[in-house]
Amino acid sequence: MTFDSAAELYQQARPDYPDELYDAVVGAAGLNSRARLLEVGCATGKATLPLARRGFRITCVEPGRALAELARANLADFPQVEVVDGTFEDLDASTQPAYDLVVAATSWHWIDPAVRYRRAWELLRPGGHLAFWSATHVFPAGGDAIFHDLQVVYNEIGEGLREDVPRPAPGELPEQREEIESSGLFDTVLVRHFDWELDYDADGYLRLLDTFSGHIAMQRWQRDRLHSEVRRLLAEREDGRLRRGWGAVLHVARRRDA
Repeated sequence: MTFDSAAELYQQARPDYPDELYDAVVGAAGLNSRARLLEVGCATGKATLPLARRGFRITCVEPGRALAELARANLADFPQVEVVDGTFEDLDASTQPAYDLVVAATSWHWIDPAVRYRRAWELLRPGGHLAFWSATHVFPAGGDAIFHDLQVVYNEIGEGLREDVPRPAPGELPEQREEIESSGLFDTVLVRHFDWELDYDADGYLRLLDTFSGHIAMQRWQRDRLHSEVRRLLAEREDGRLRRGWGAVLHVARRRDA
């Protein structure tokens, strides 16, 4: 629920996903213009908007009330999209239509792993599909050195990464084929990596940091120390900007027959 306290920032600062990713979802799931979608944890509608523009009927379930309200405002031009307050785990399949696609953009990992595949299976029509991905930090060869410098500050404020935590390069993010197959409910159709980079000035990068749950939960002194160091390091650069690598692994799976 930390995200709900940063709803406005979430919409402003979180990155958009590549258009090619949505094309891959539509193609792998064989969606037509009449398809009915259920989105898990839509937040402010970052991933909903590109799908809504393709004409799909979409039901979004979002547990954060502030996020849901902002999503309704952002999606007001699309009458075929409905935002529902609640959690994916609590959805009753008997009260829902049979969906062609259950989709989760940077939300699947927050769902109880004991129930997420079963609930998606229950909500999908026979032959329907599940698609999920997460946007996360990747470190391209020759990437921005500022992230190494900032680890000193994270360590200082007690928020540093363990030495054994990997720094994945583009194309090296973990895949979840085995988890999908071991559910016994889905067959993997597509696993595809998407990588991109974005430039940030100090204000833009700090807004982004303030949308991450770990940063939102920091104490004030920790956040102030980190923010001041980001500003100091970027002030030393001629253009005052940093470049962050983003990566996502799209997984599309087909519902198995009963």
